[in-house]
Amino acid sequence: MDGLVPAAGEGTRLRPLTADRPKGLVPVGDRPLLAHVFQTLVDLGVTHLVVVVGYRSDEIRAHFGESYGETPITYVEQPERRGLAHAVALAGPHVSGAFLLLNGDNVCDANLDAVVARHRETDAVATLPVERVSRERAAQAGVLAIEDDAVVGVAEKPADPPSRLIPRGFYALEERVLDACRDVEPGHTGEQELSGALDALLAAGESVETVPLEGWCVNVNTPADVERAATRLAGGD
Repeated sequence: MDGLVPAAGEGTRLRPLTADRPKGLVPVGDRPLLAHVFQTLVDLGVTHLVVVVGYRSDEIRAHFGESYGETPITYVEQPERRGLAHAVALAGPHVSGAFLLLNGDNVCDANLDAVVARHRETDAVATLPVERVSRERAAQAGVLAIEDDAVVGVAEKPADPPSRLIPRGFYALEERVLDACRDVEPGHTGEQELSGALDALLAAGESVETVPLEGWCVNVNTPADVERAATRLAGGD
């Protein structure tokens, strides 16, 4: 199974930590950020990593080389950061069958194995862990629209969130998501969003499954997030 890792961003909010290195090589605890992401995917059964790189990509290539342990890595360049769906579409030629996507800035100790298991039990085009957050936080993220306990839409950073349920940066996806990512138009954010691709698939009659997040995921965007993730990894609160 392939594991896709979008990791092309510059990480401007992580400065000064990213002034002289790519975001994926910022130390979190005893390892670079991307090493945590790779290990999570390998532990879930991924046998091939597809890593979308951009900012200072030569340093990521030099650090990890052609494999993470025994798991081969294919690198895909994203010269312009045009959204998560754009990154997924670029990686498409190197992905086969159902695949897992974990954002390259997410450090997790959560029930992601339950997400994978749930995906295998259904015919959903996507299965993802979700968390209930404040409406203010939901307005800054991808948000699910729910009717009769089913996902009926996905909105990116909506001014009026349709719910308080947000994805947590991990997705079990079917290969047909790749076509939707290639076809999606830029949204109001100006980027080609994965949420837009999933929303289009839902409108076409596909289904999206969710699993409540158990455990934790830290989206590492700021120096404070680095400290928070490192503390969690060390067993603290």
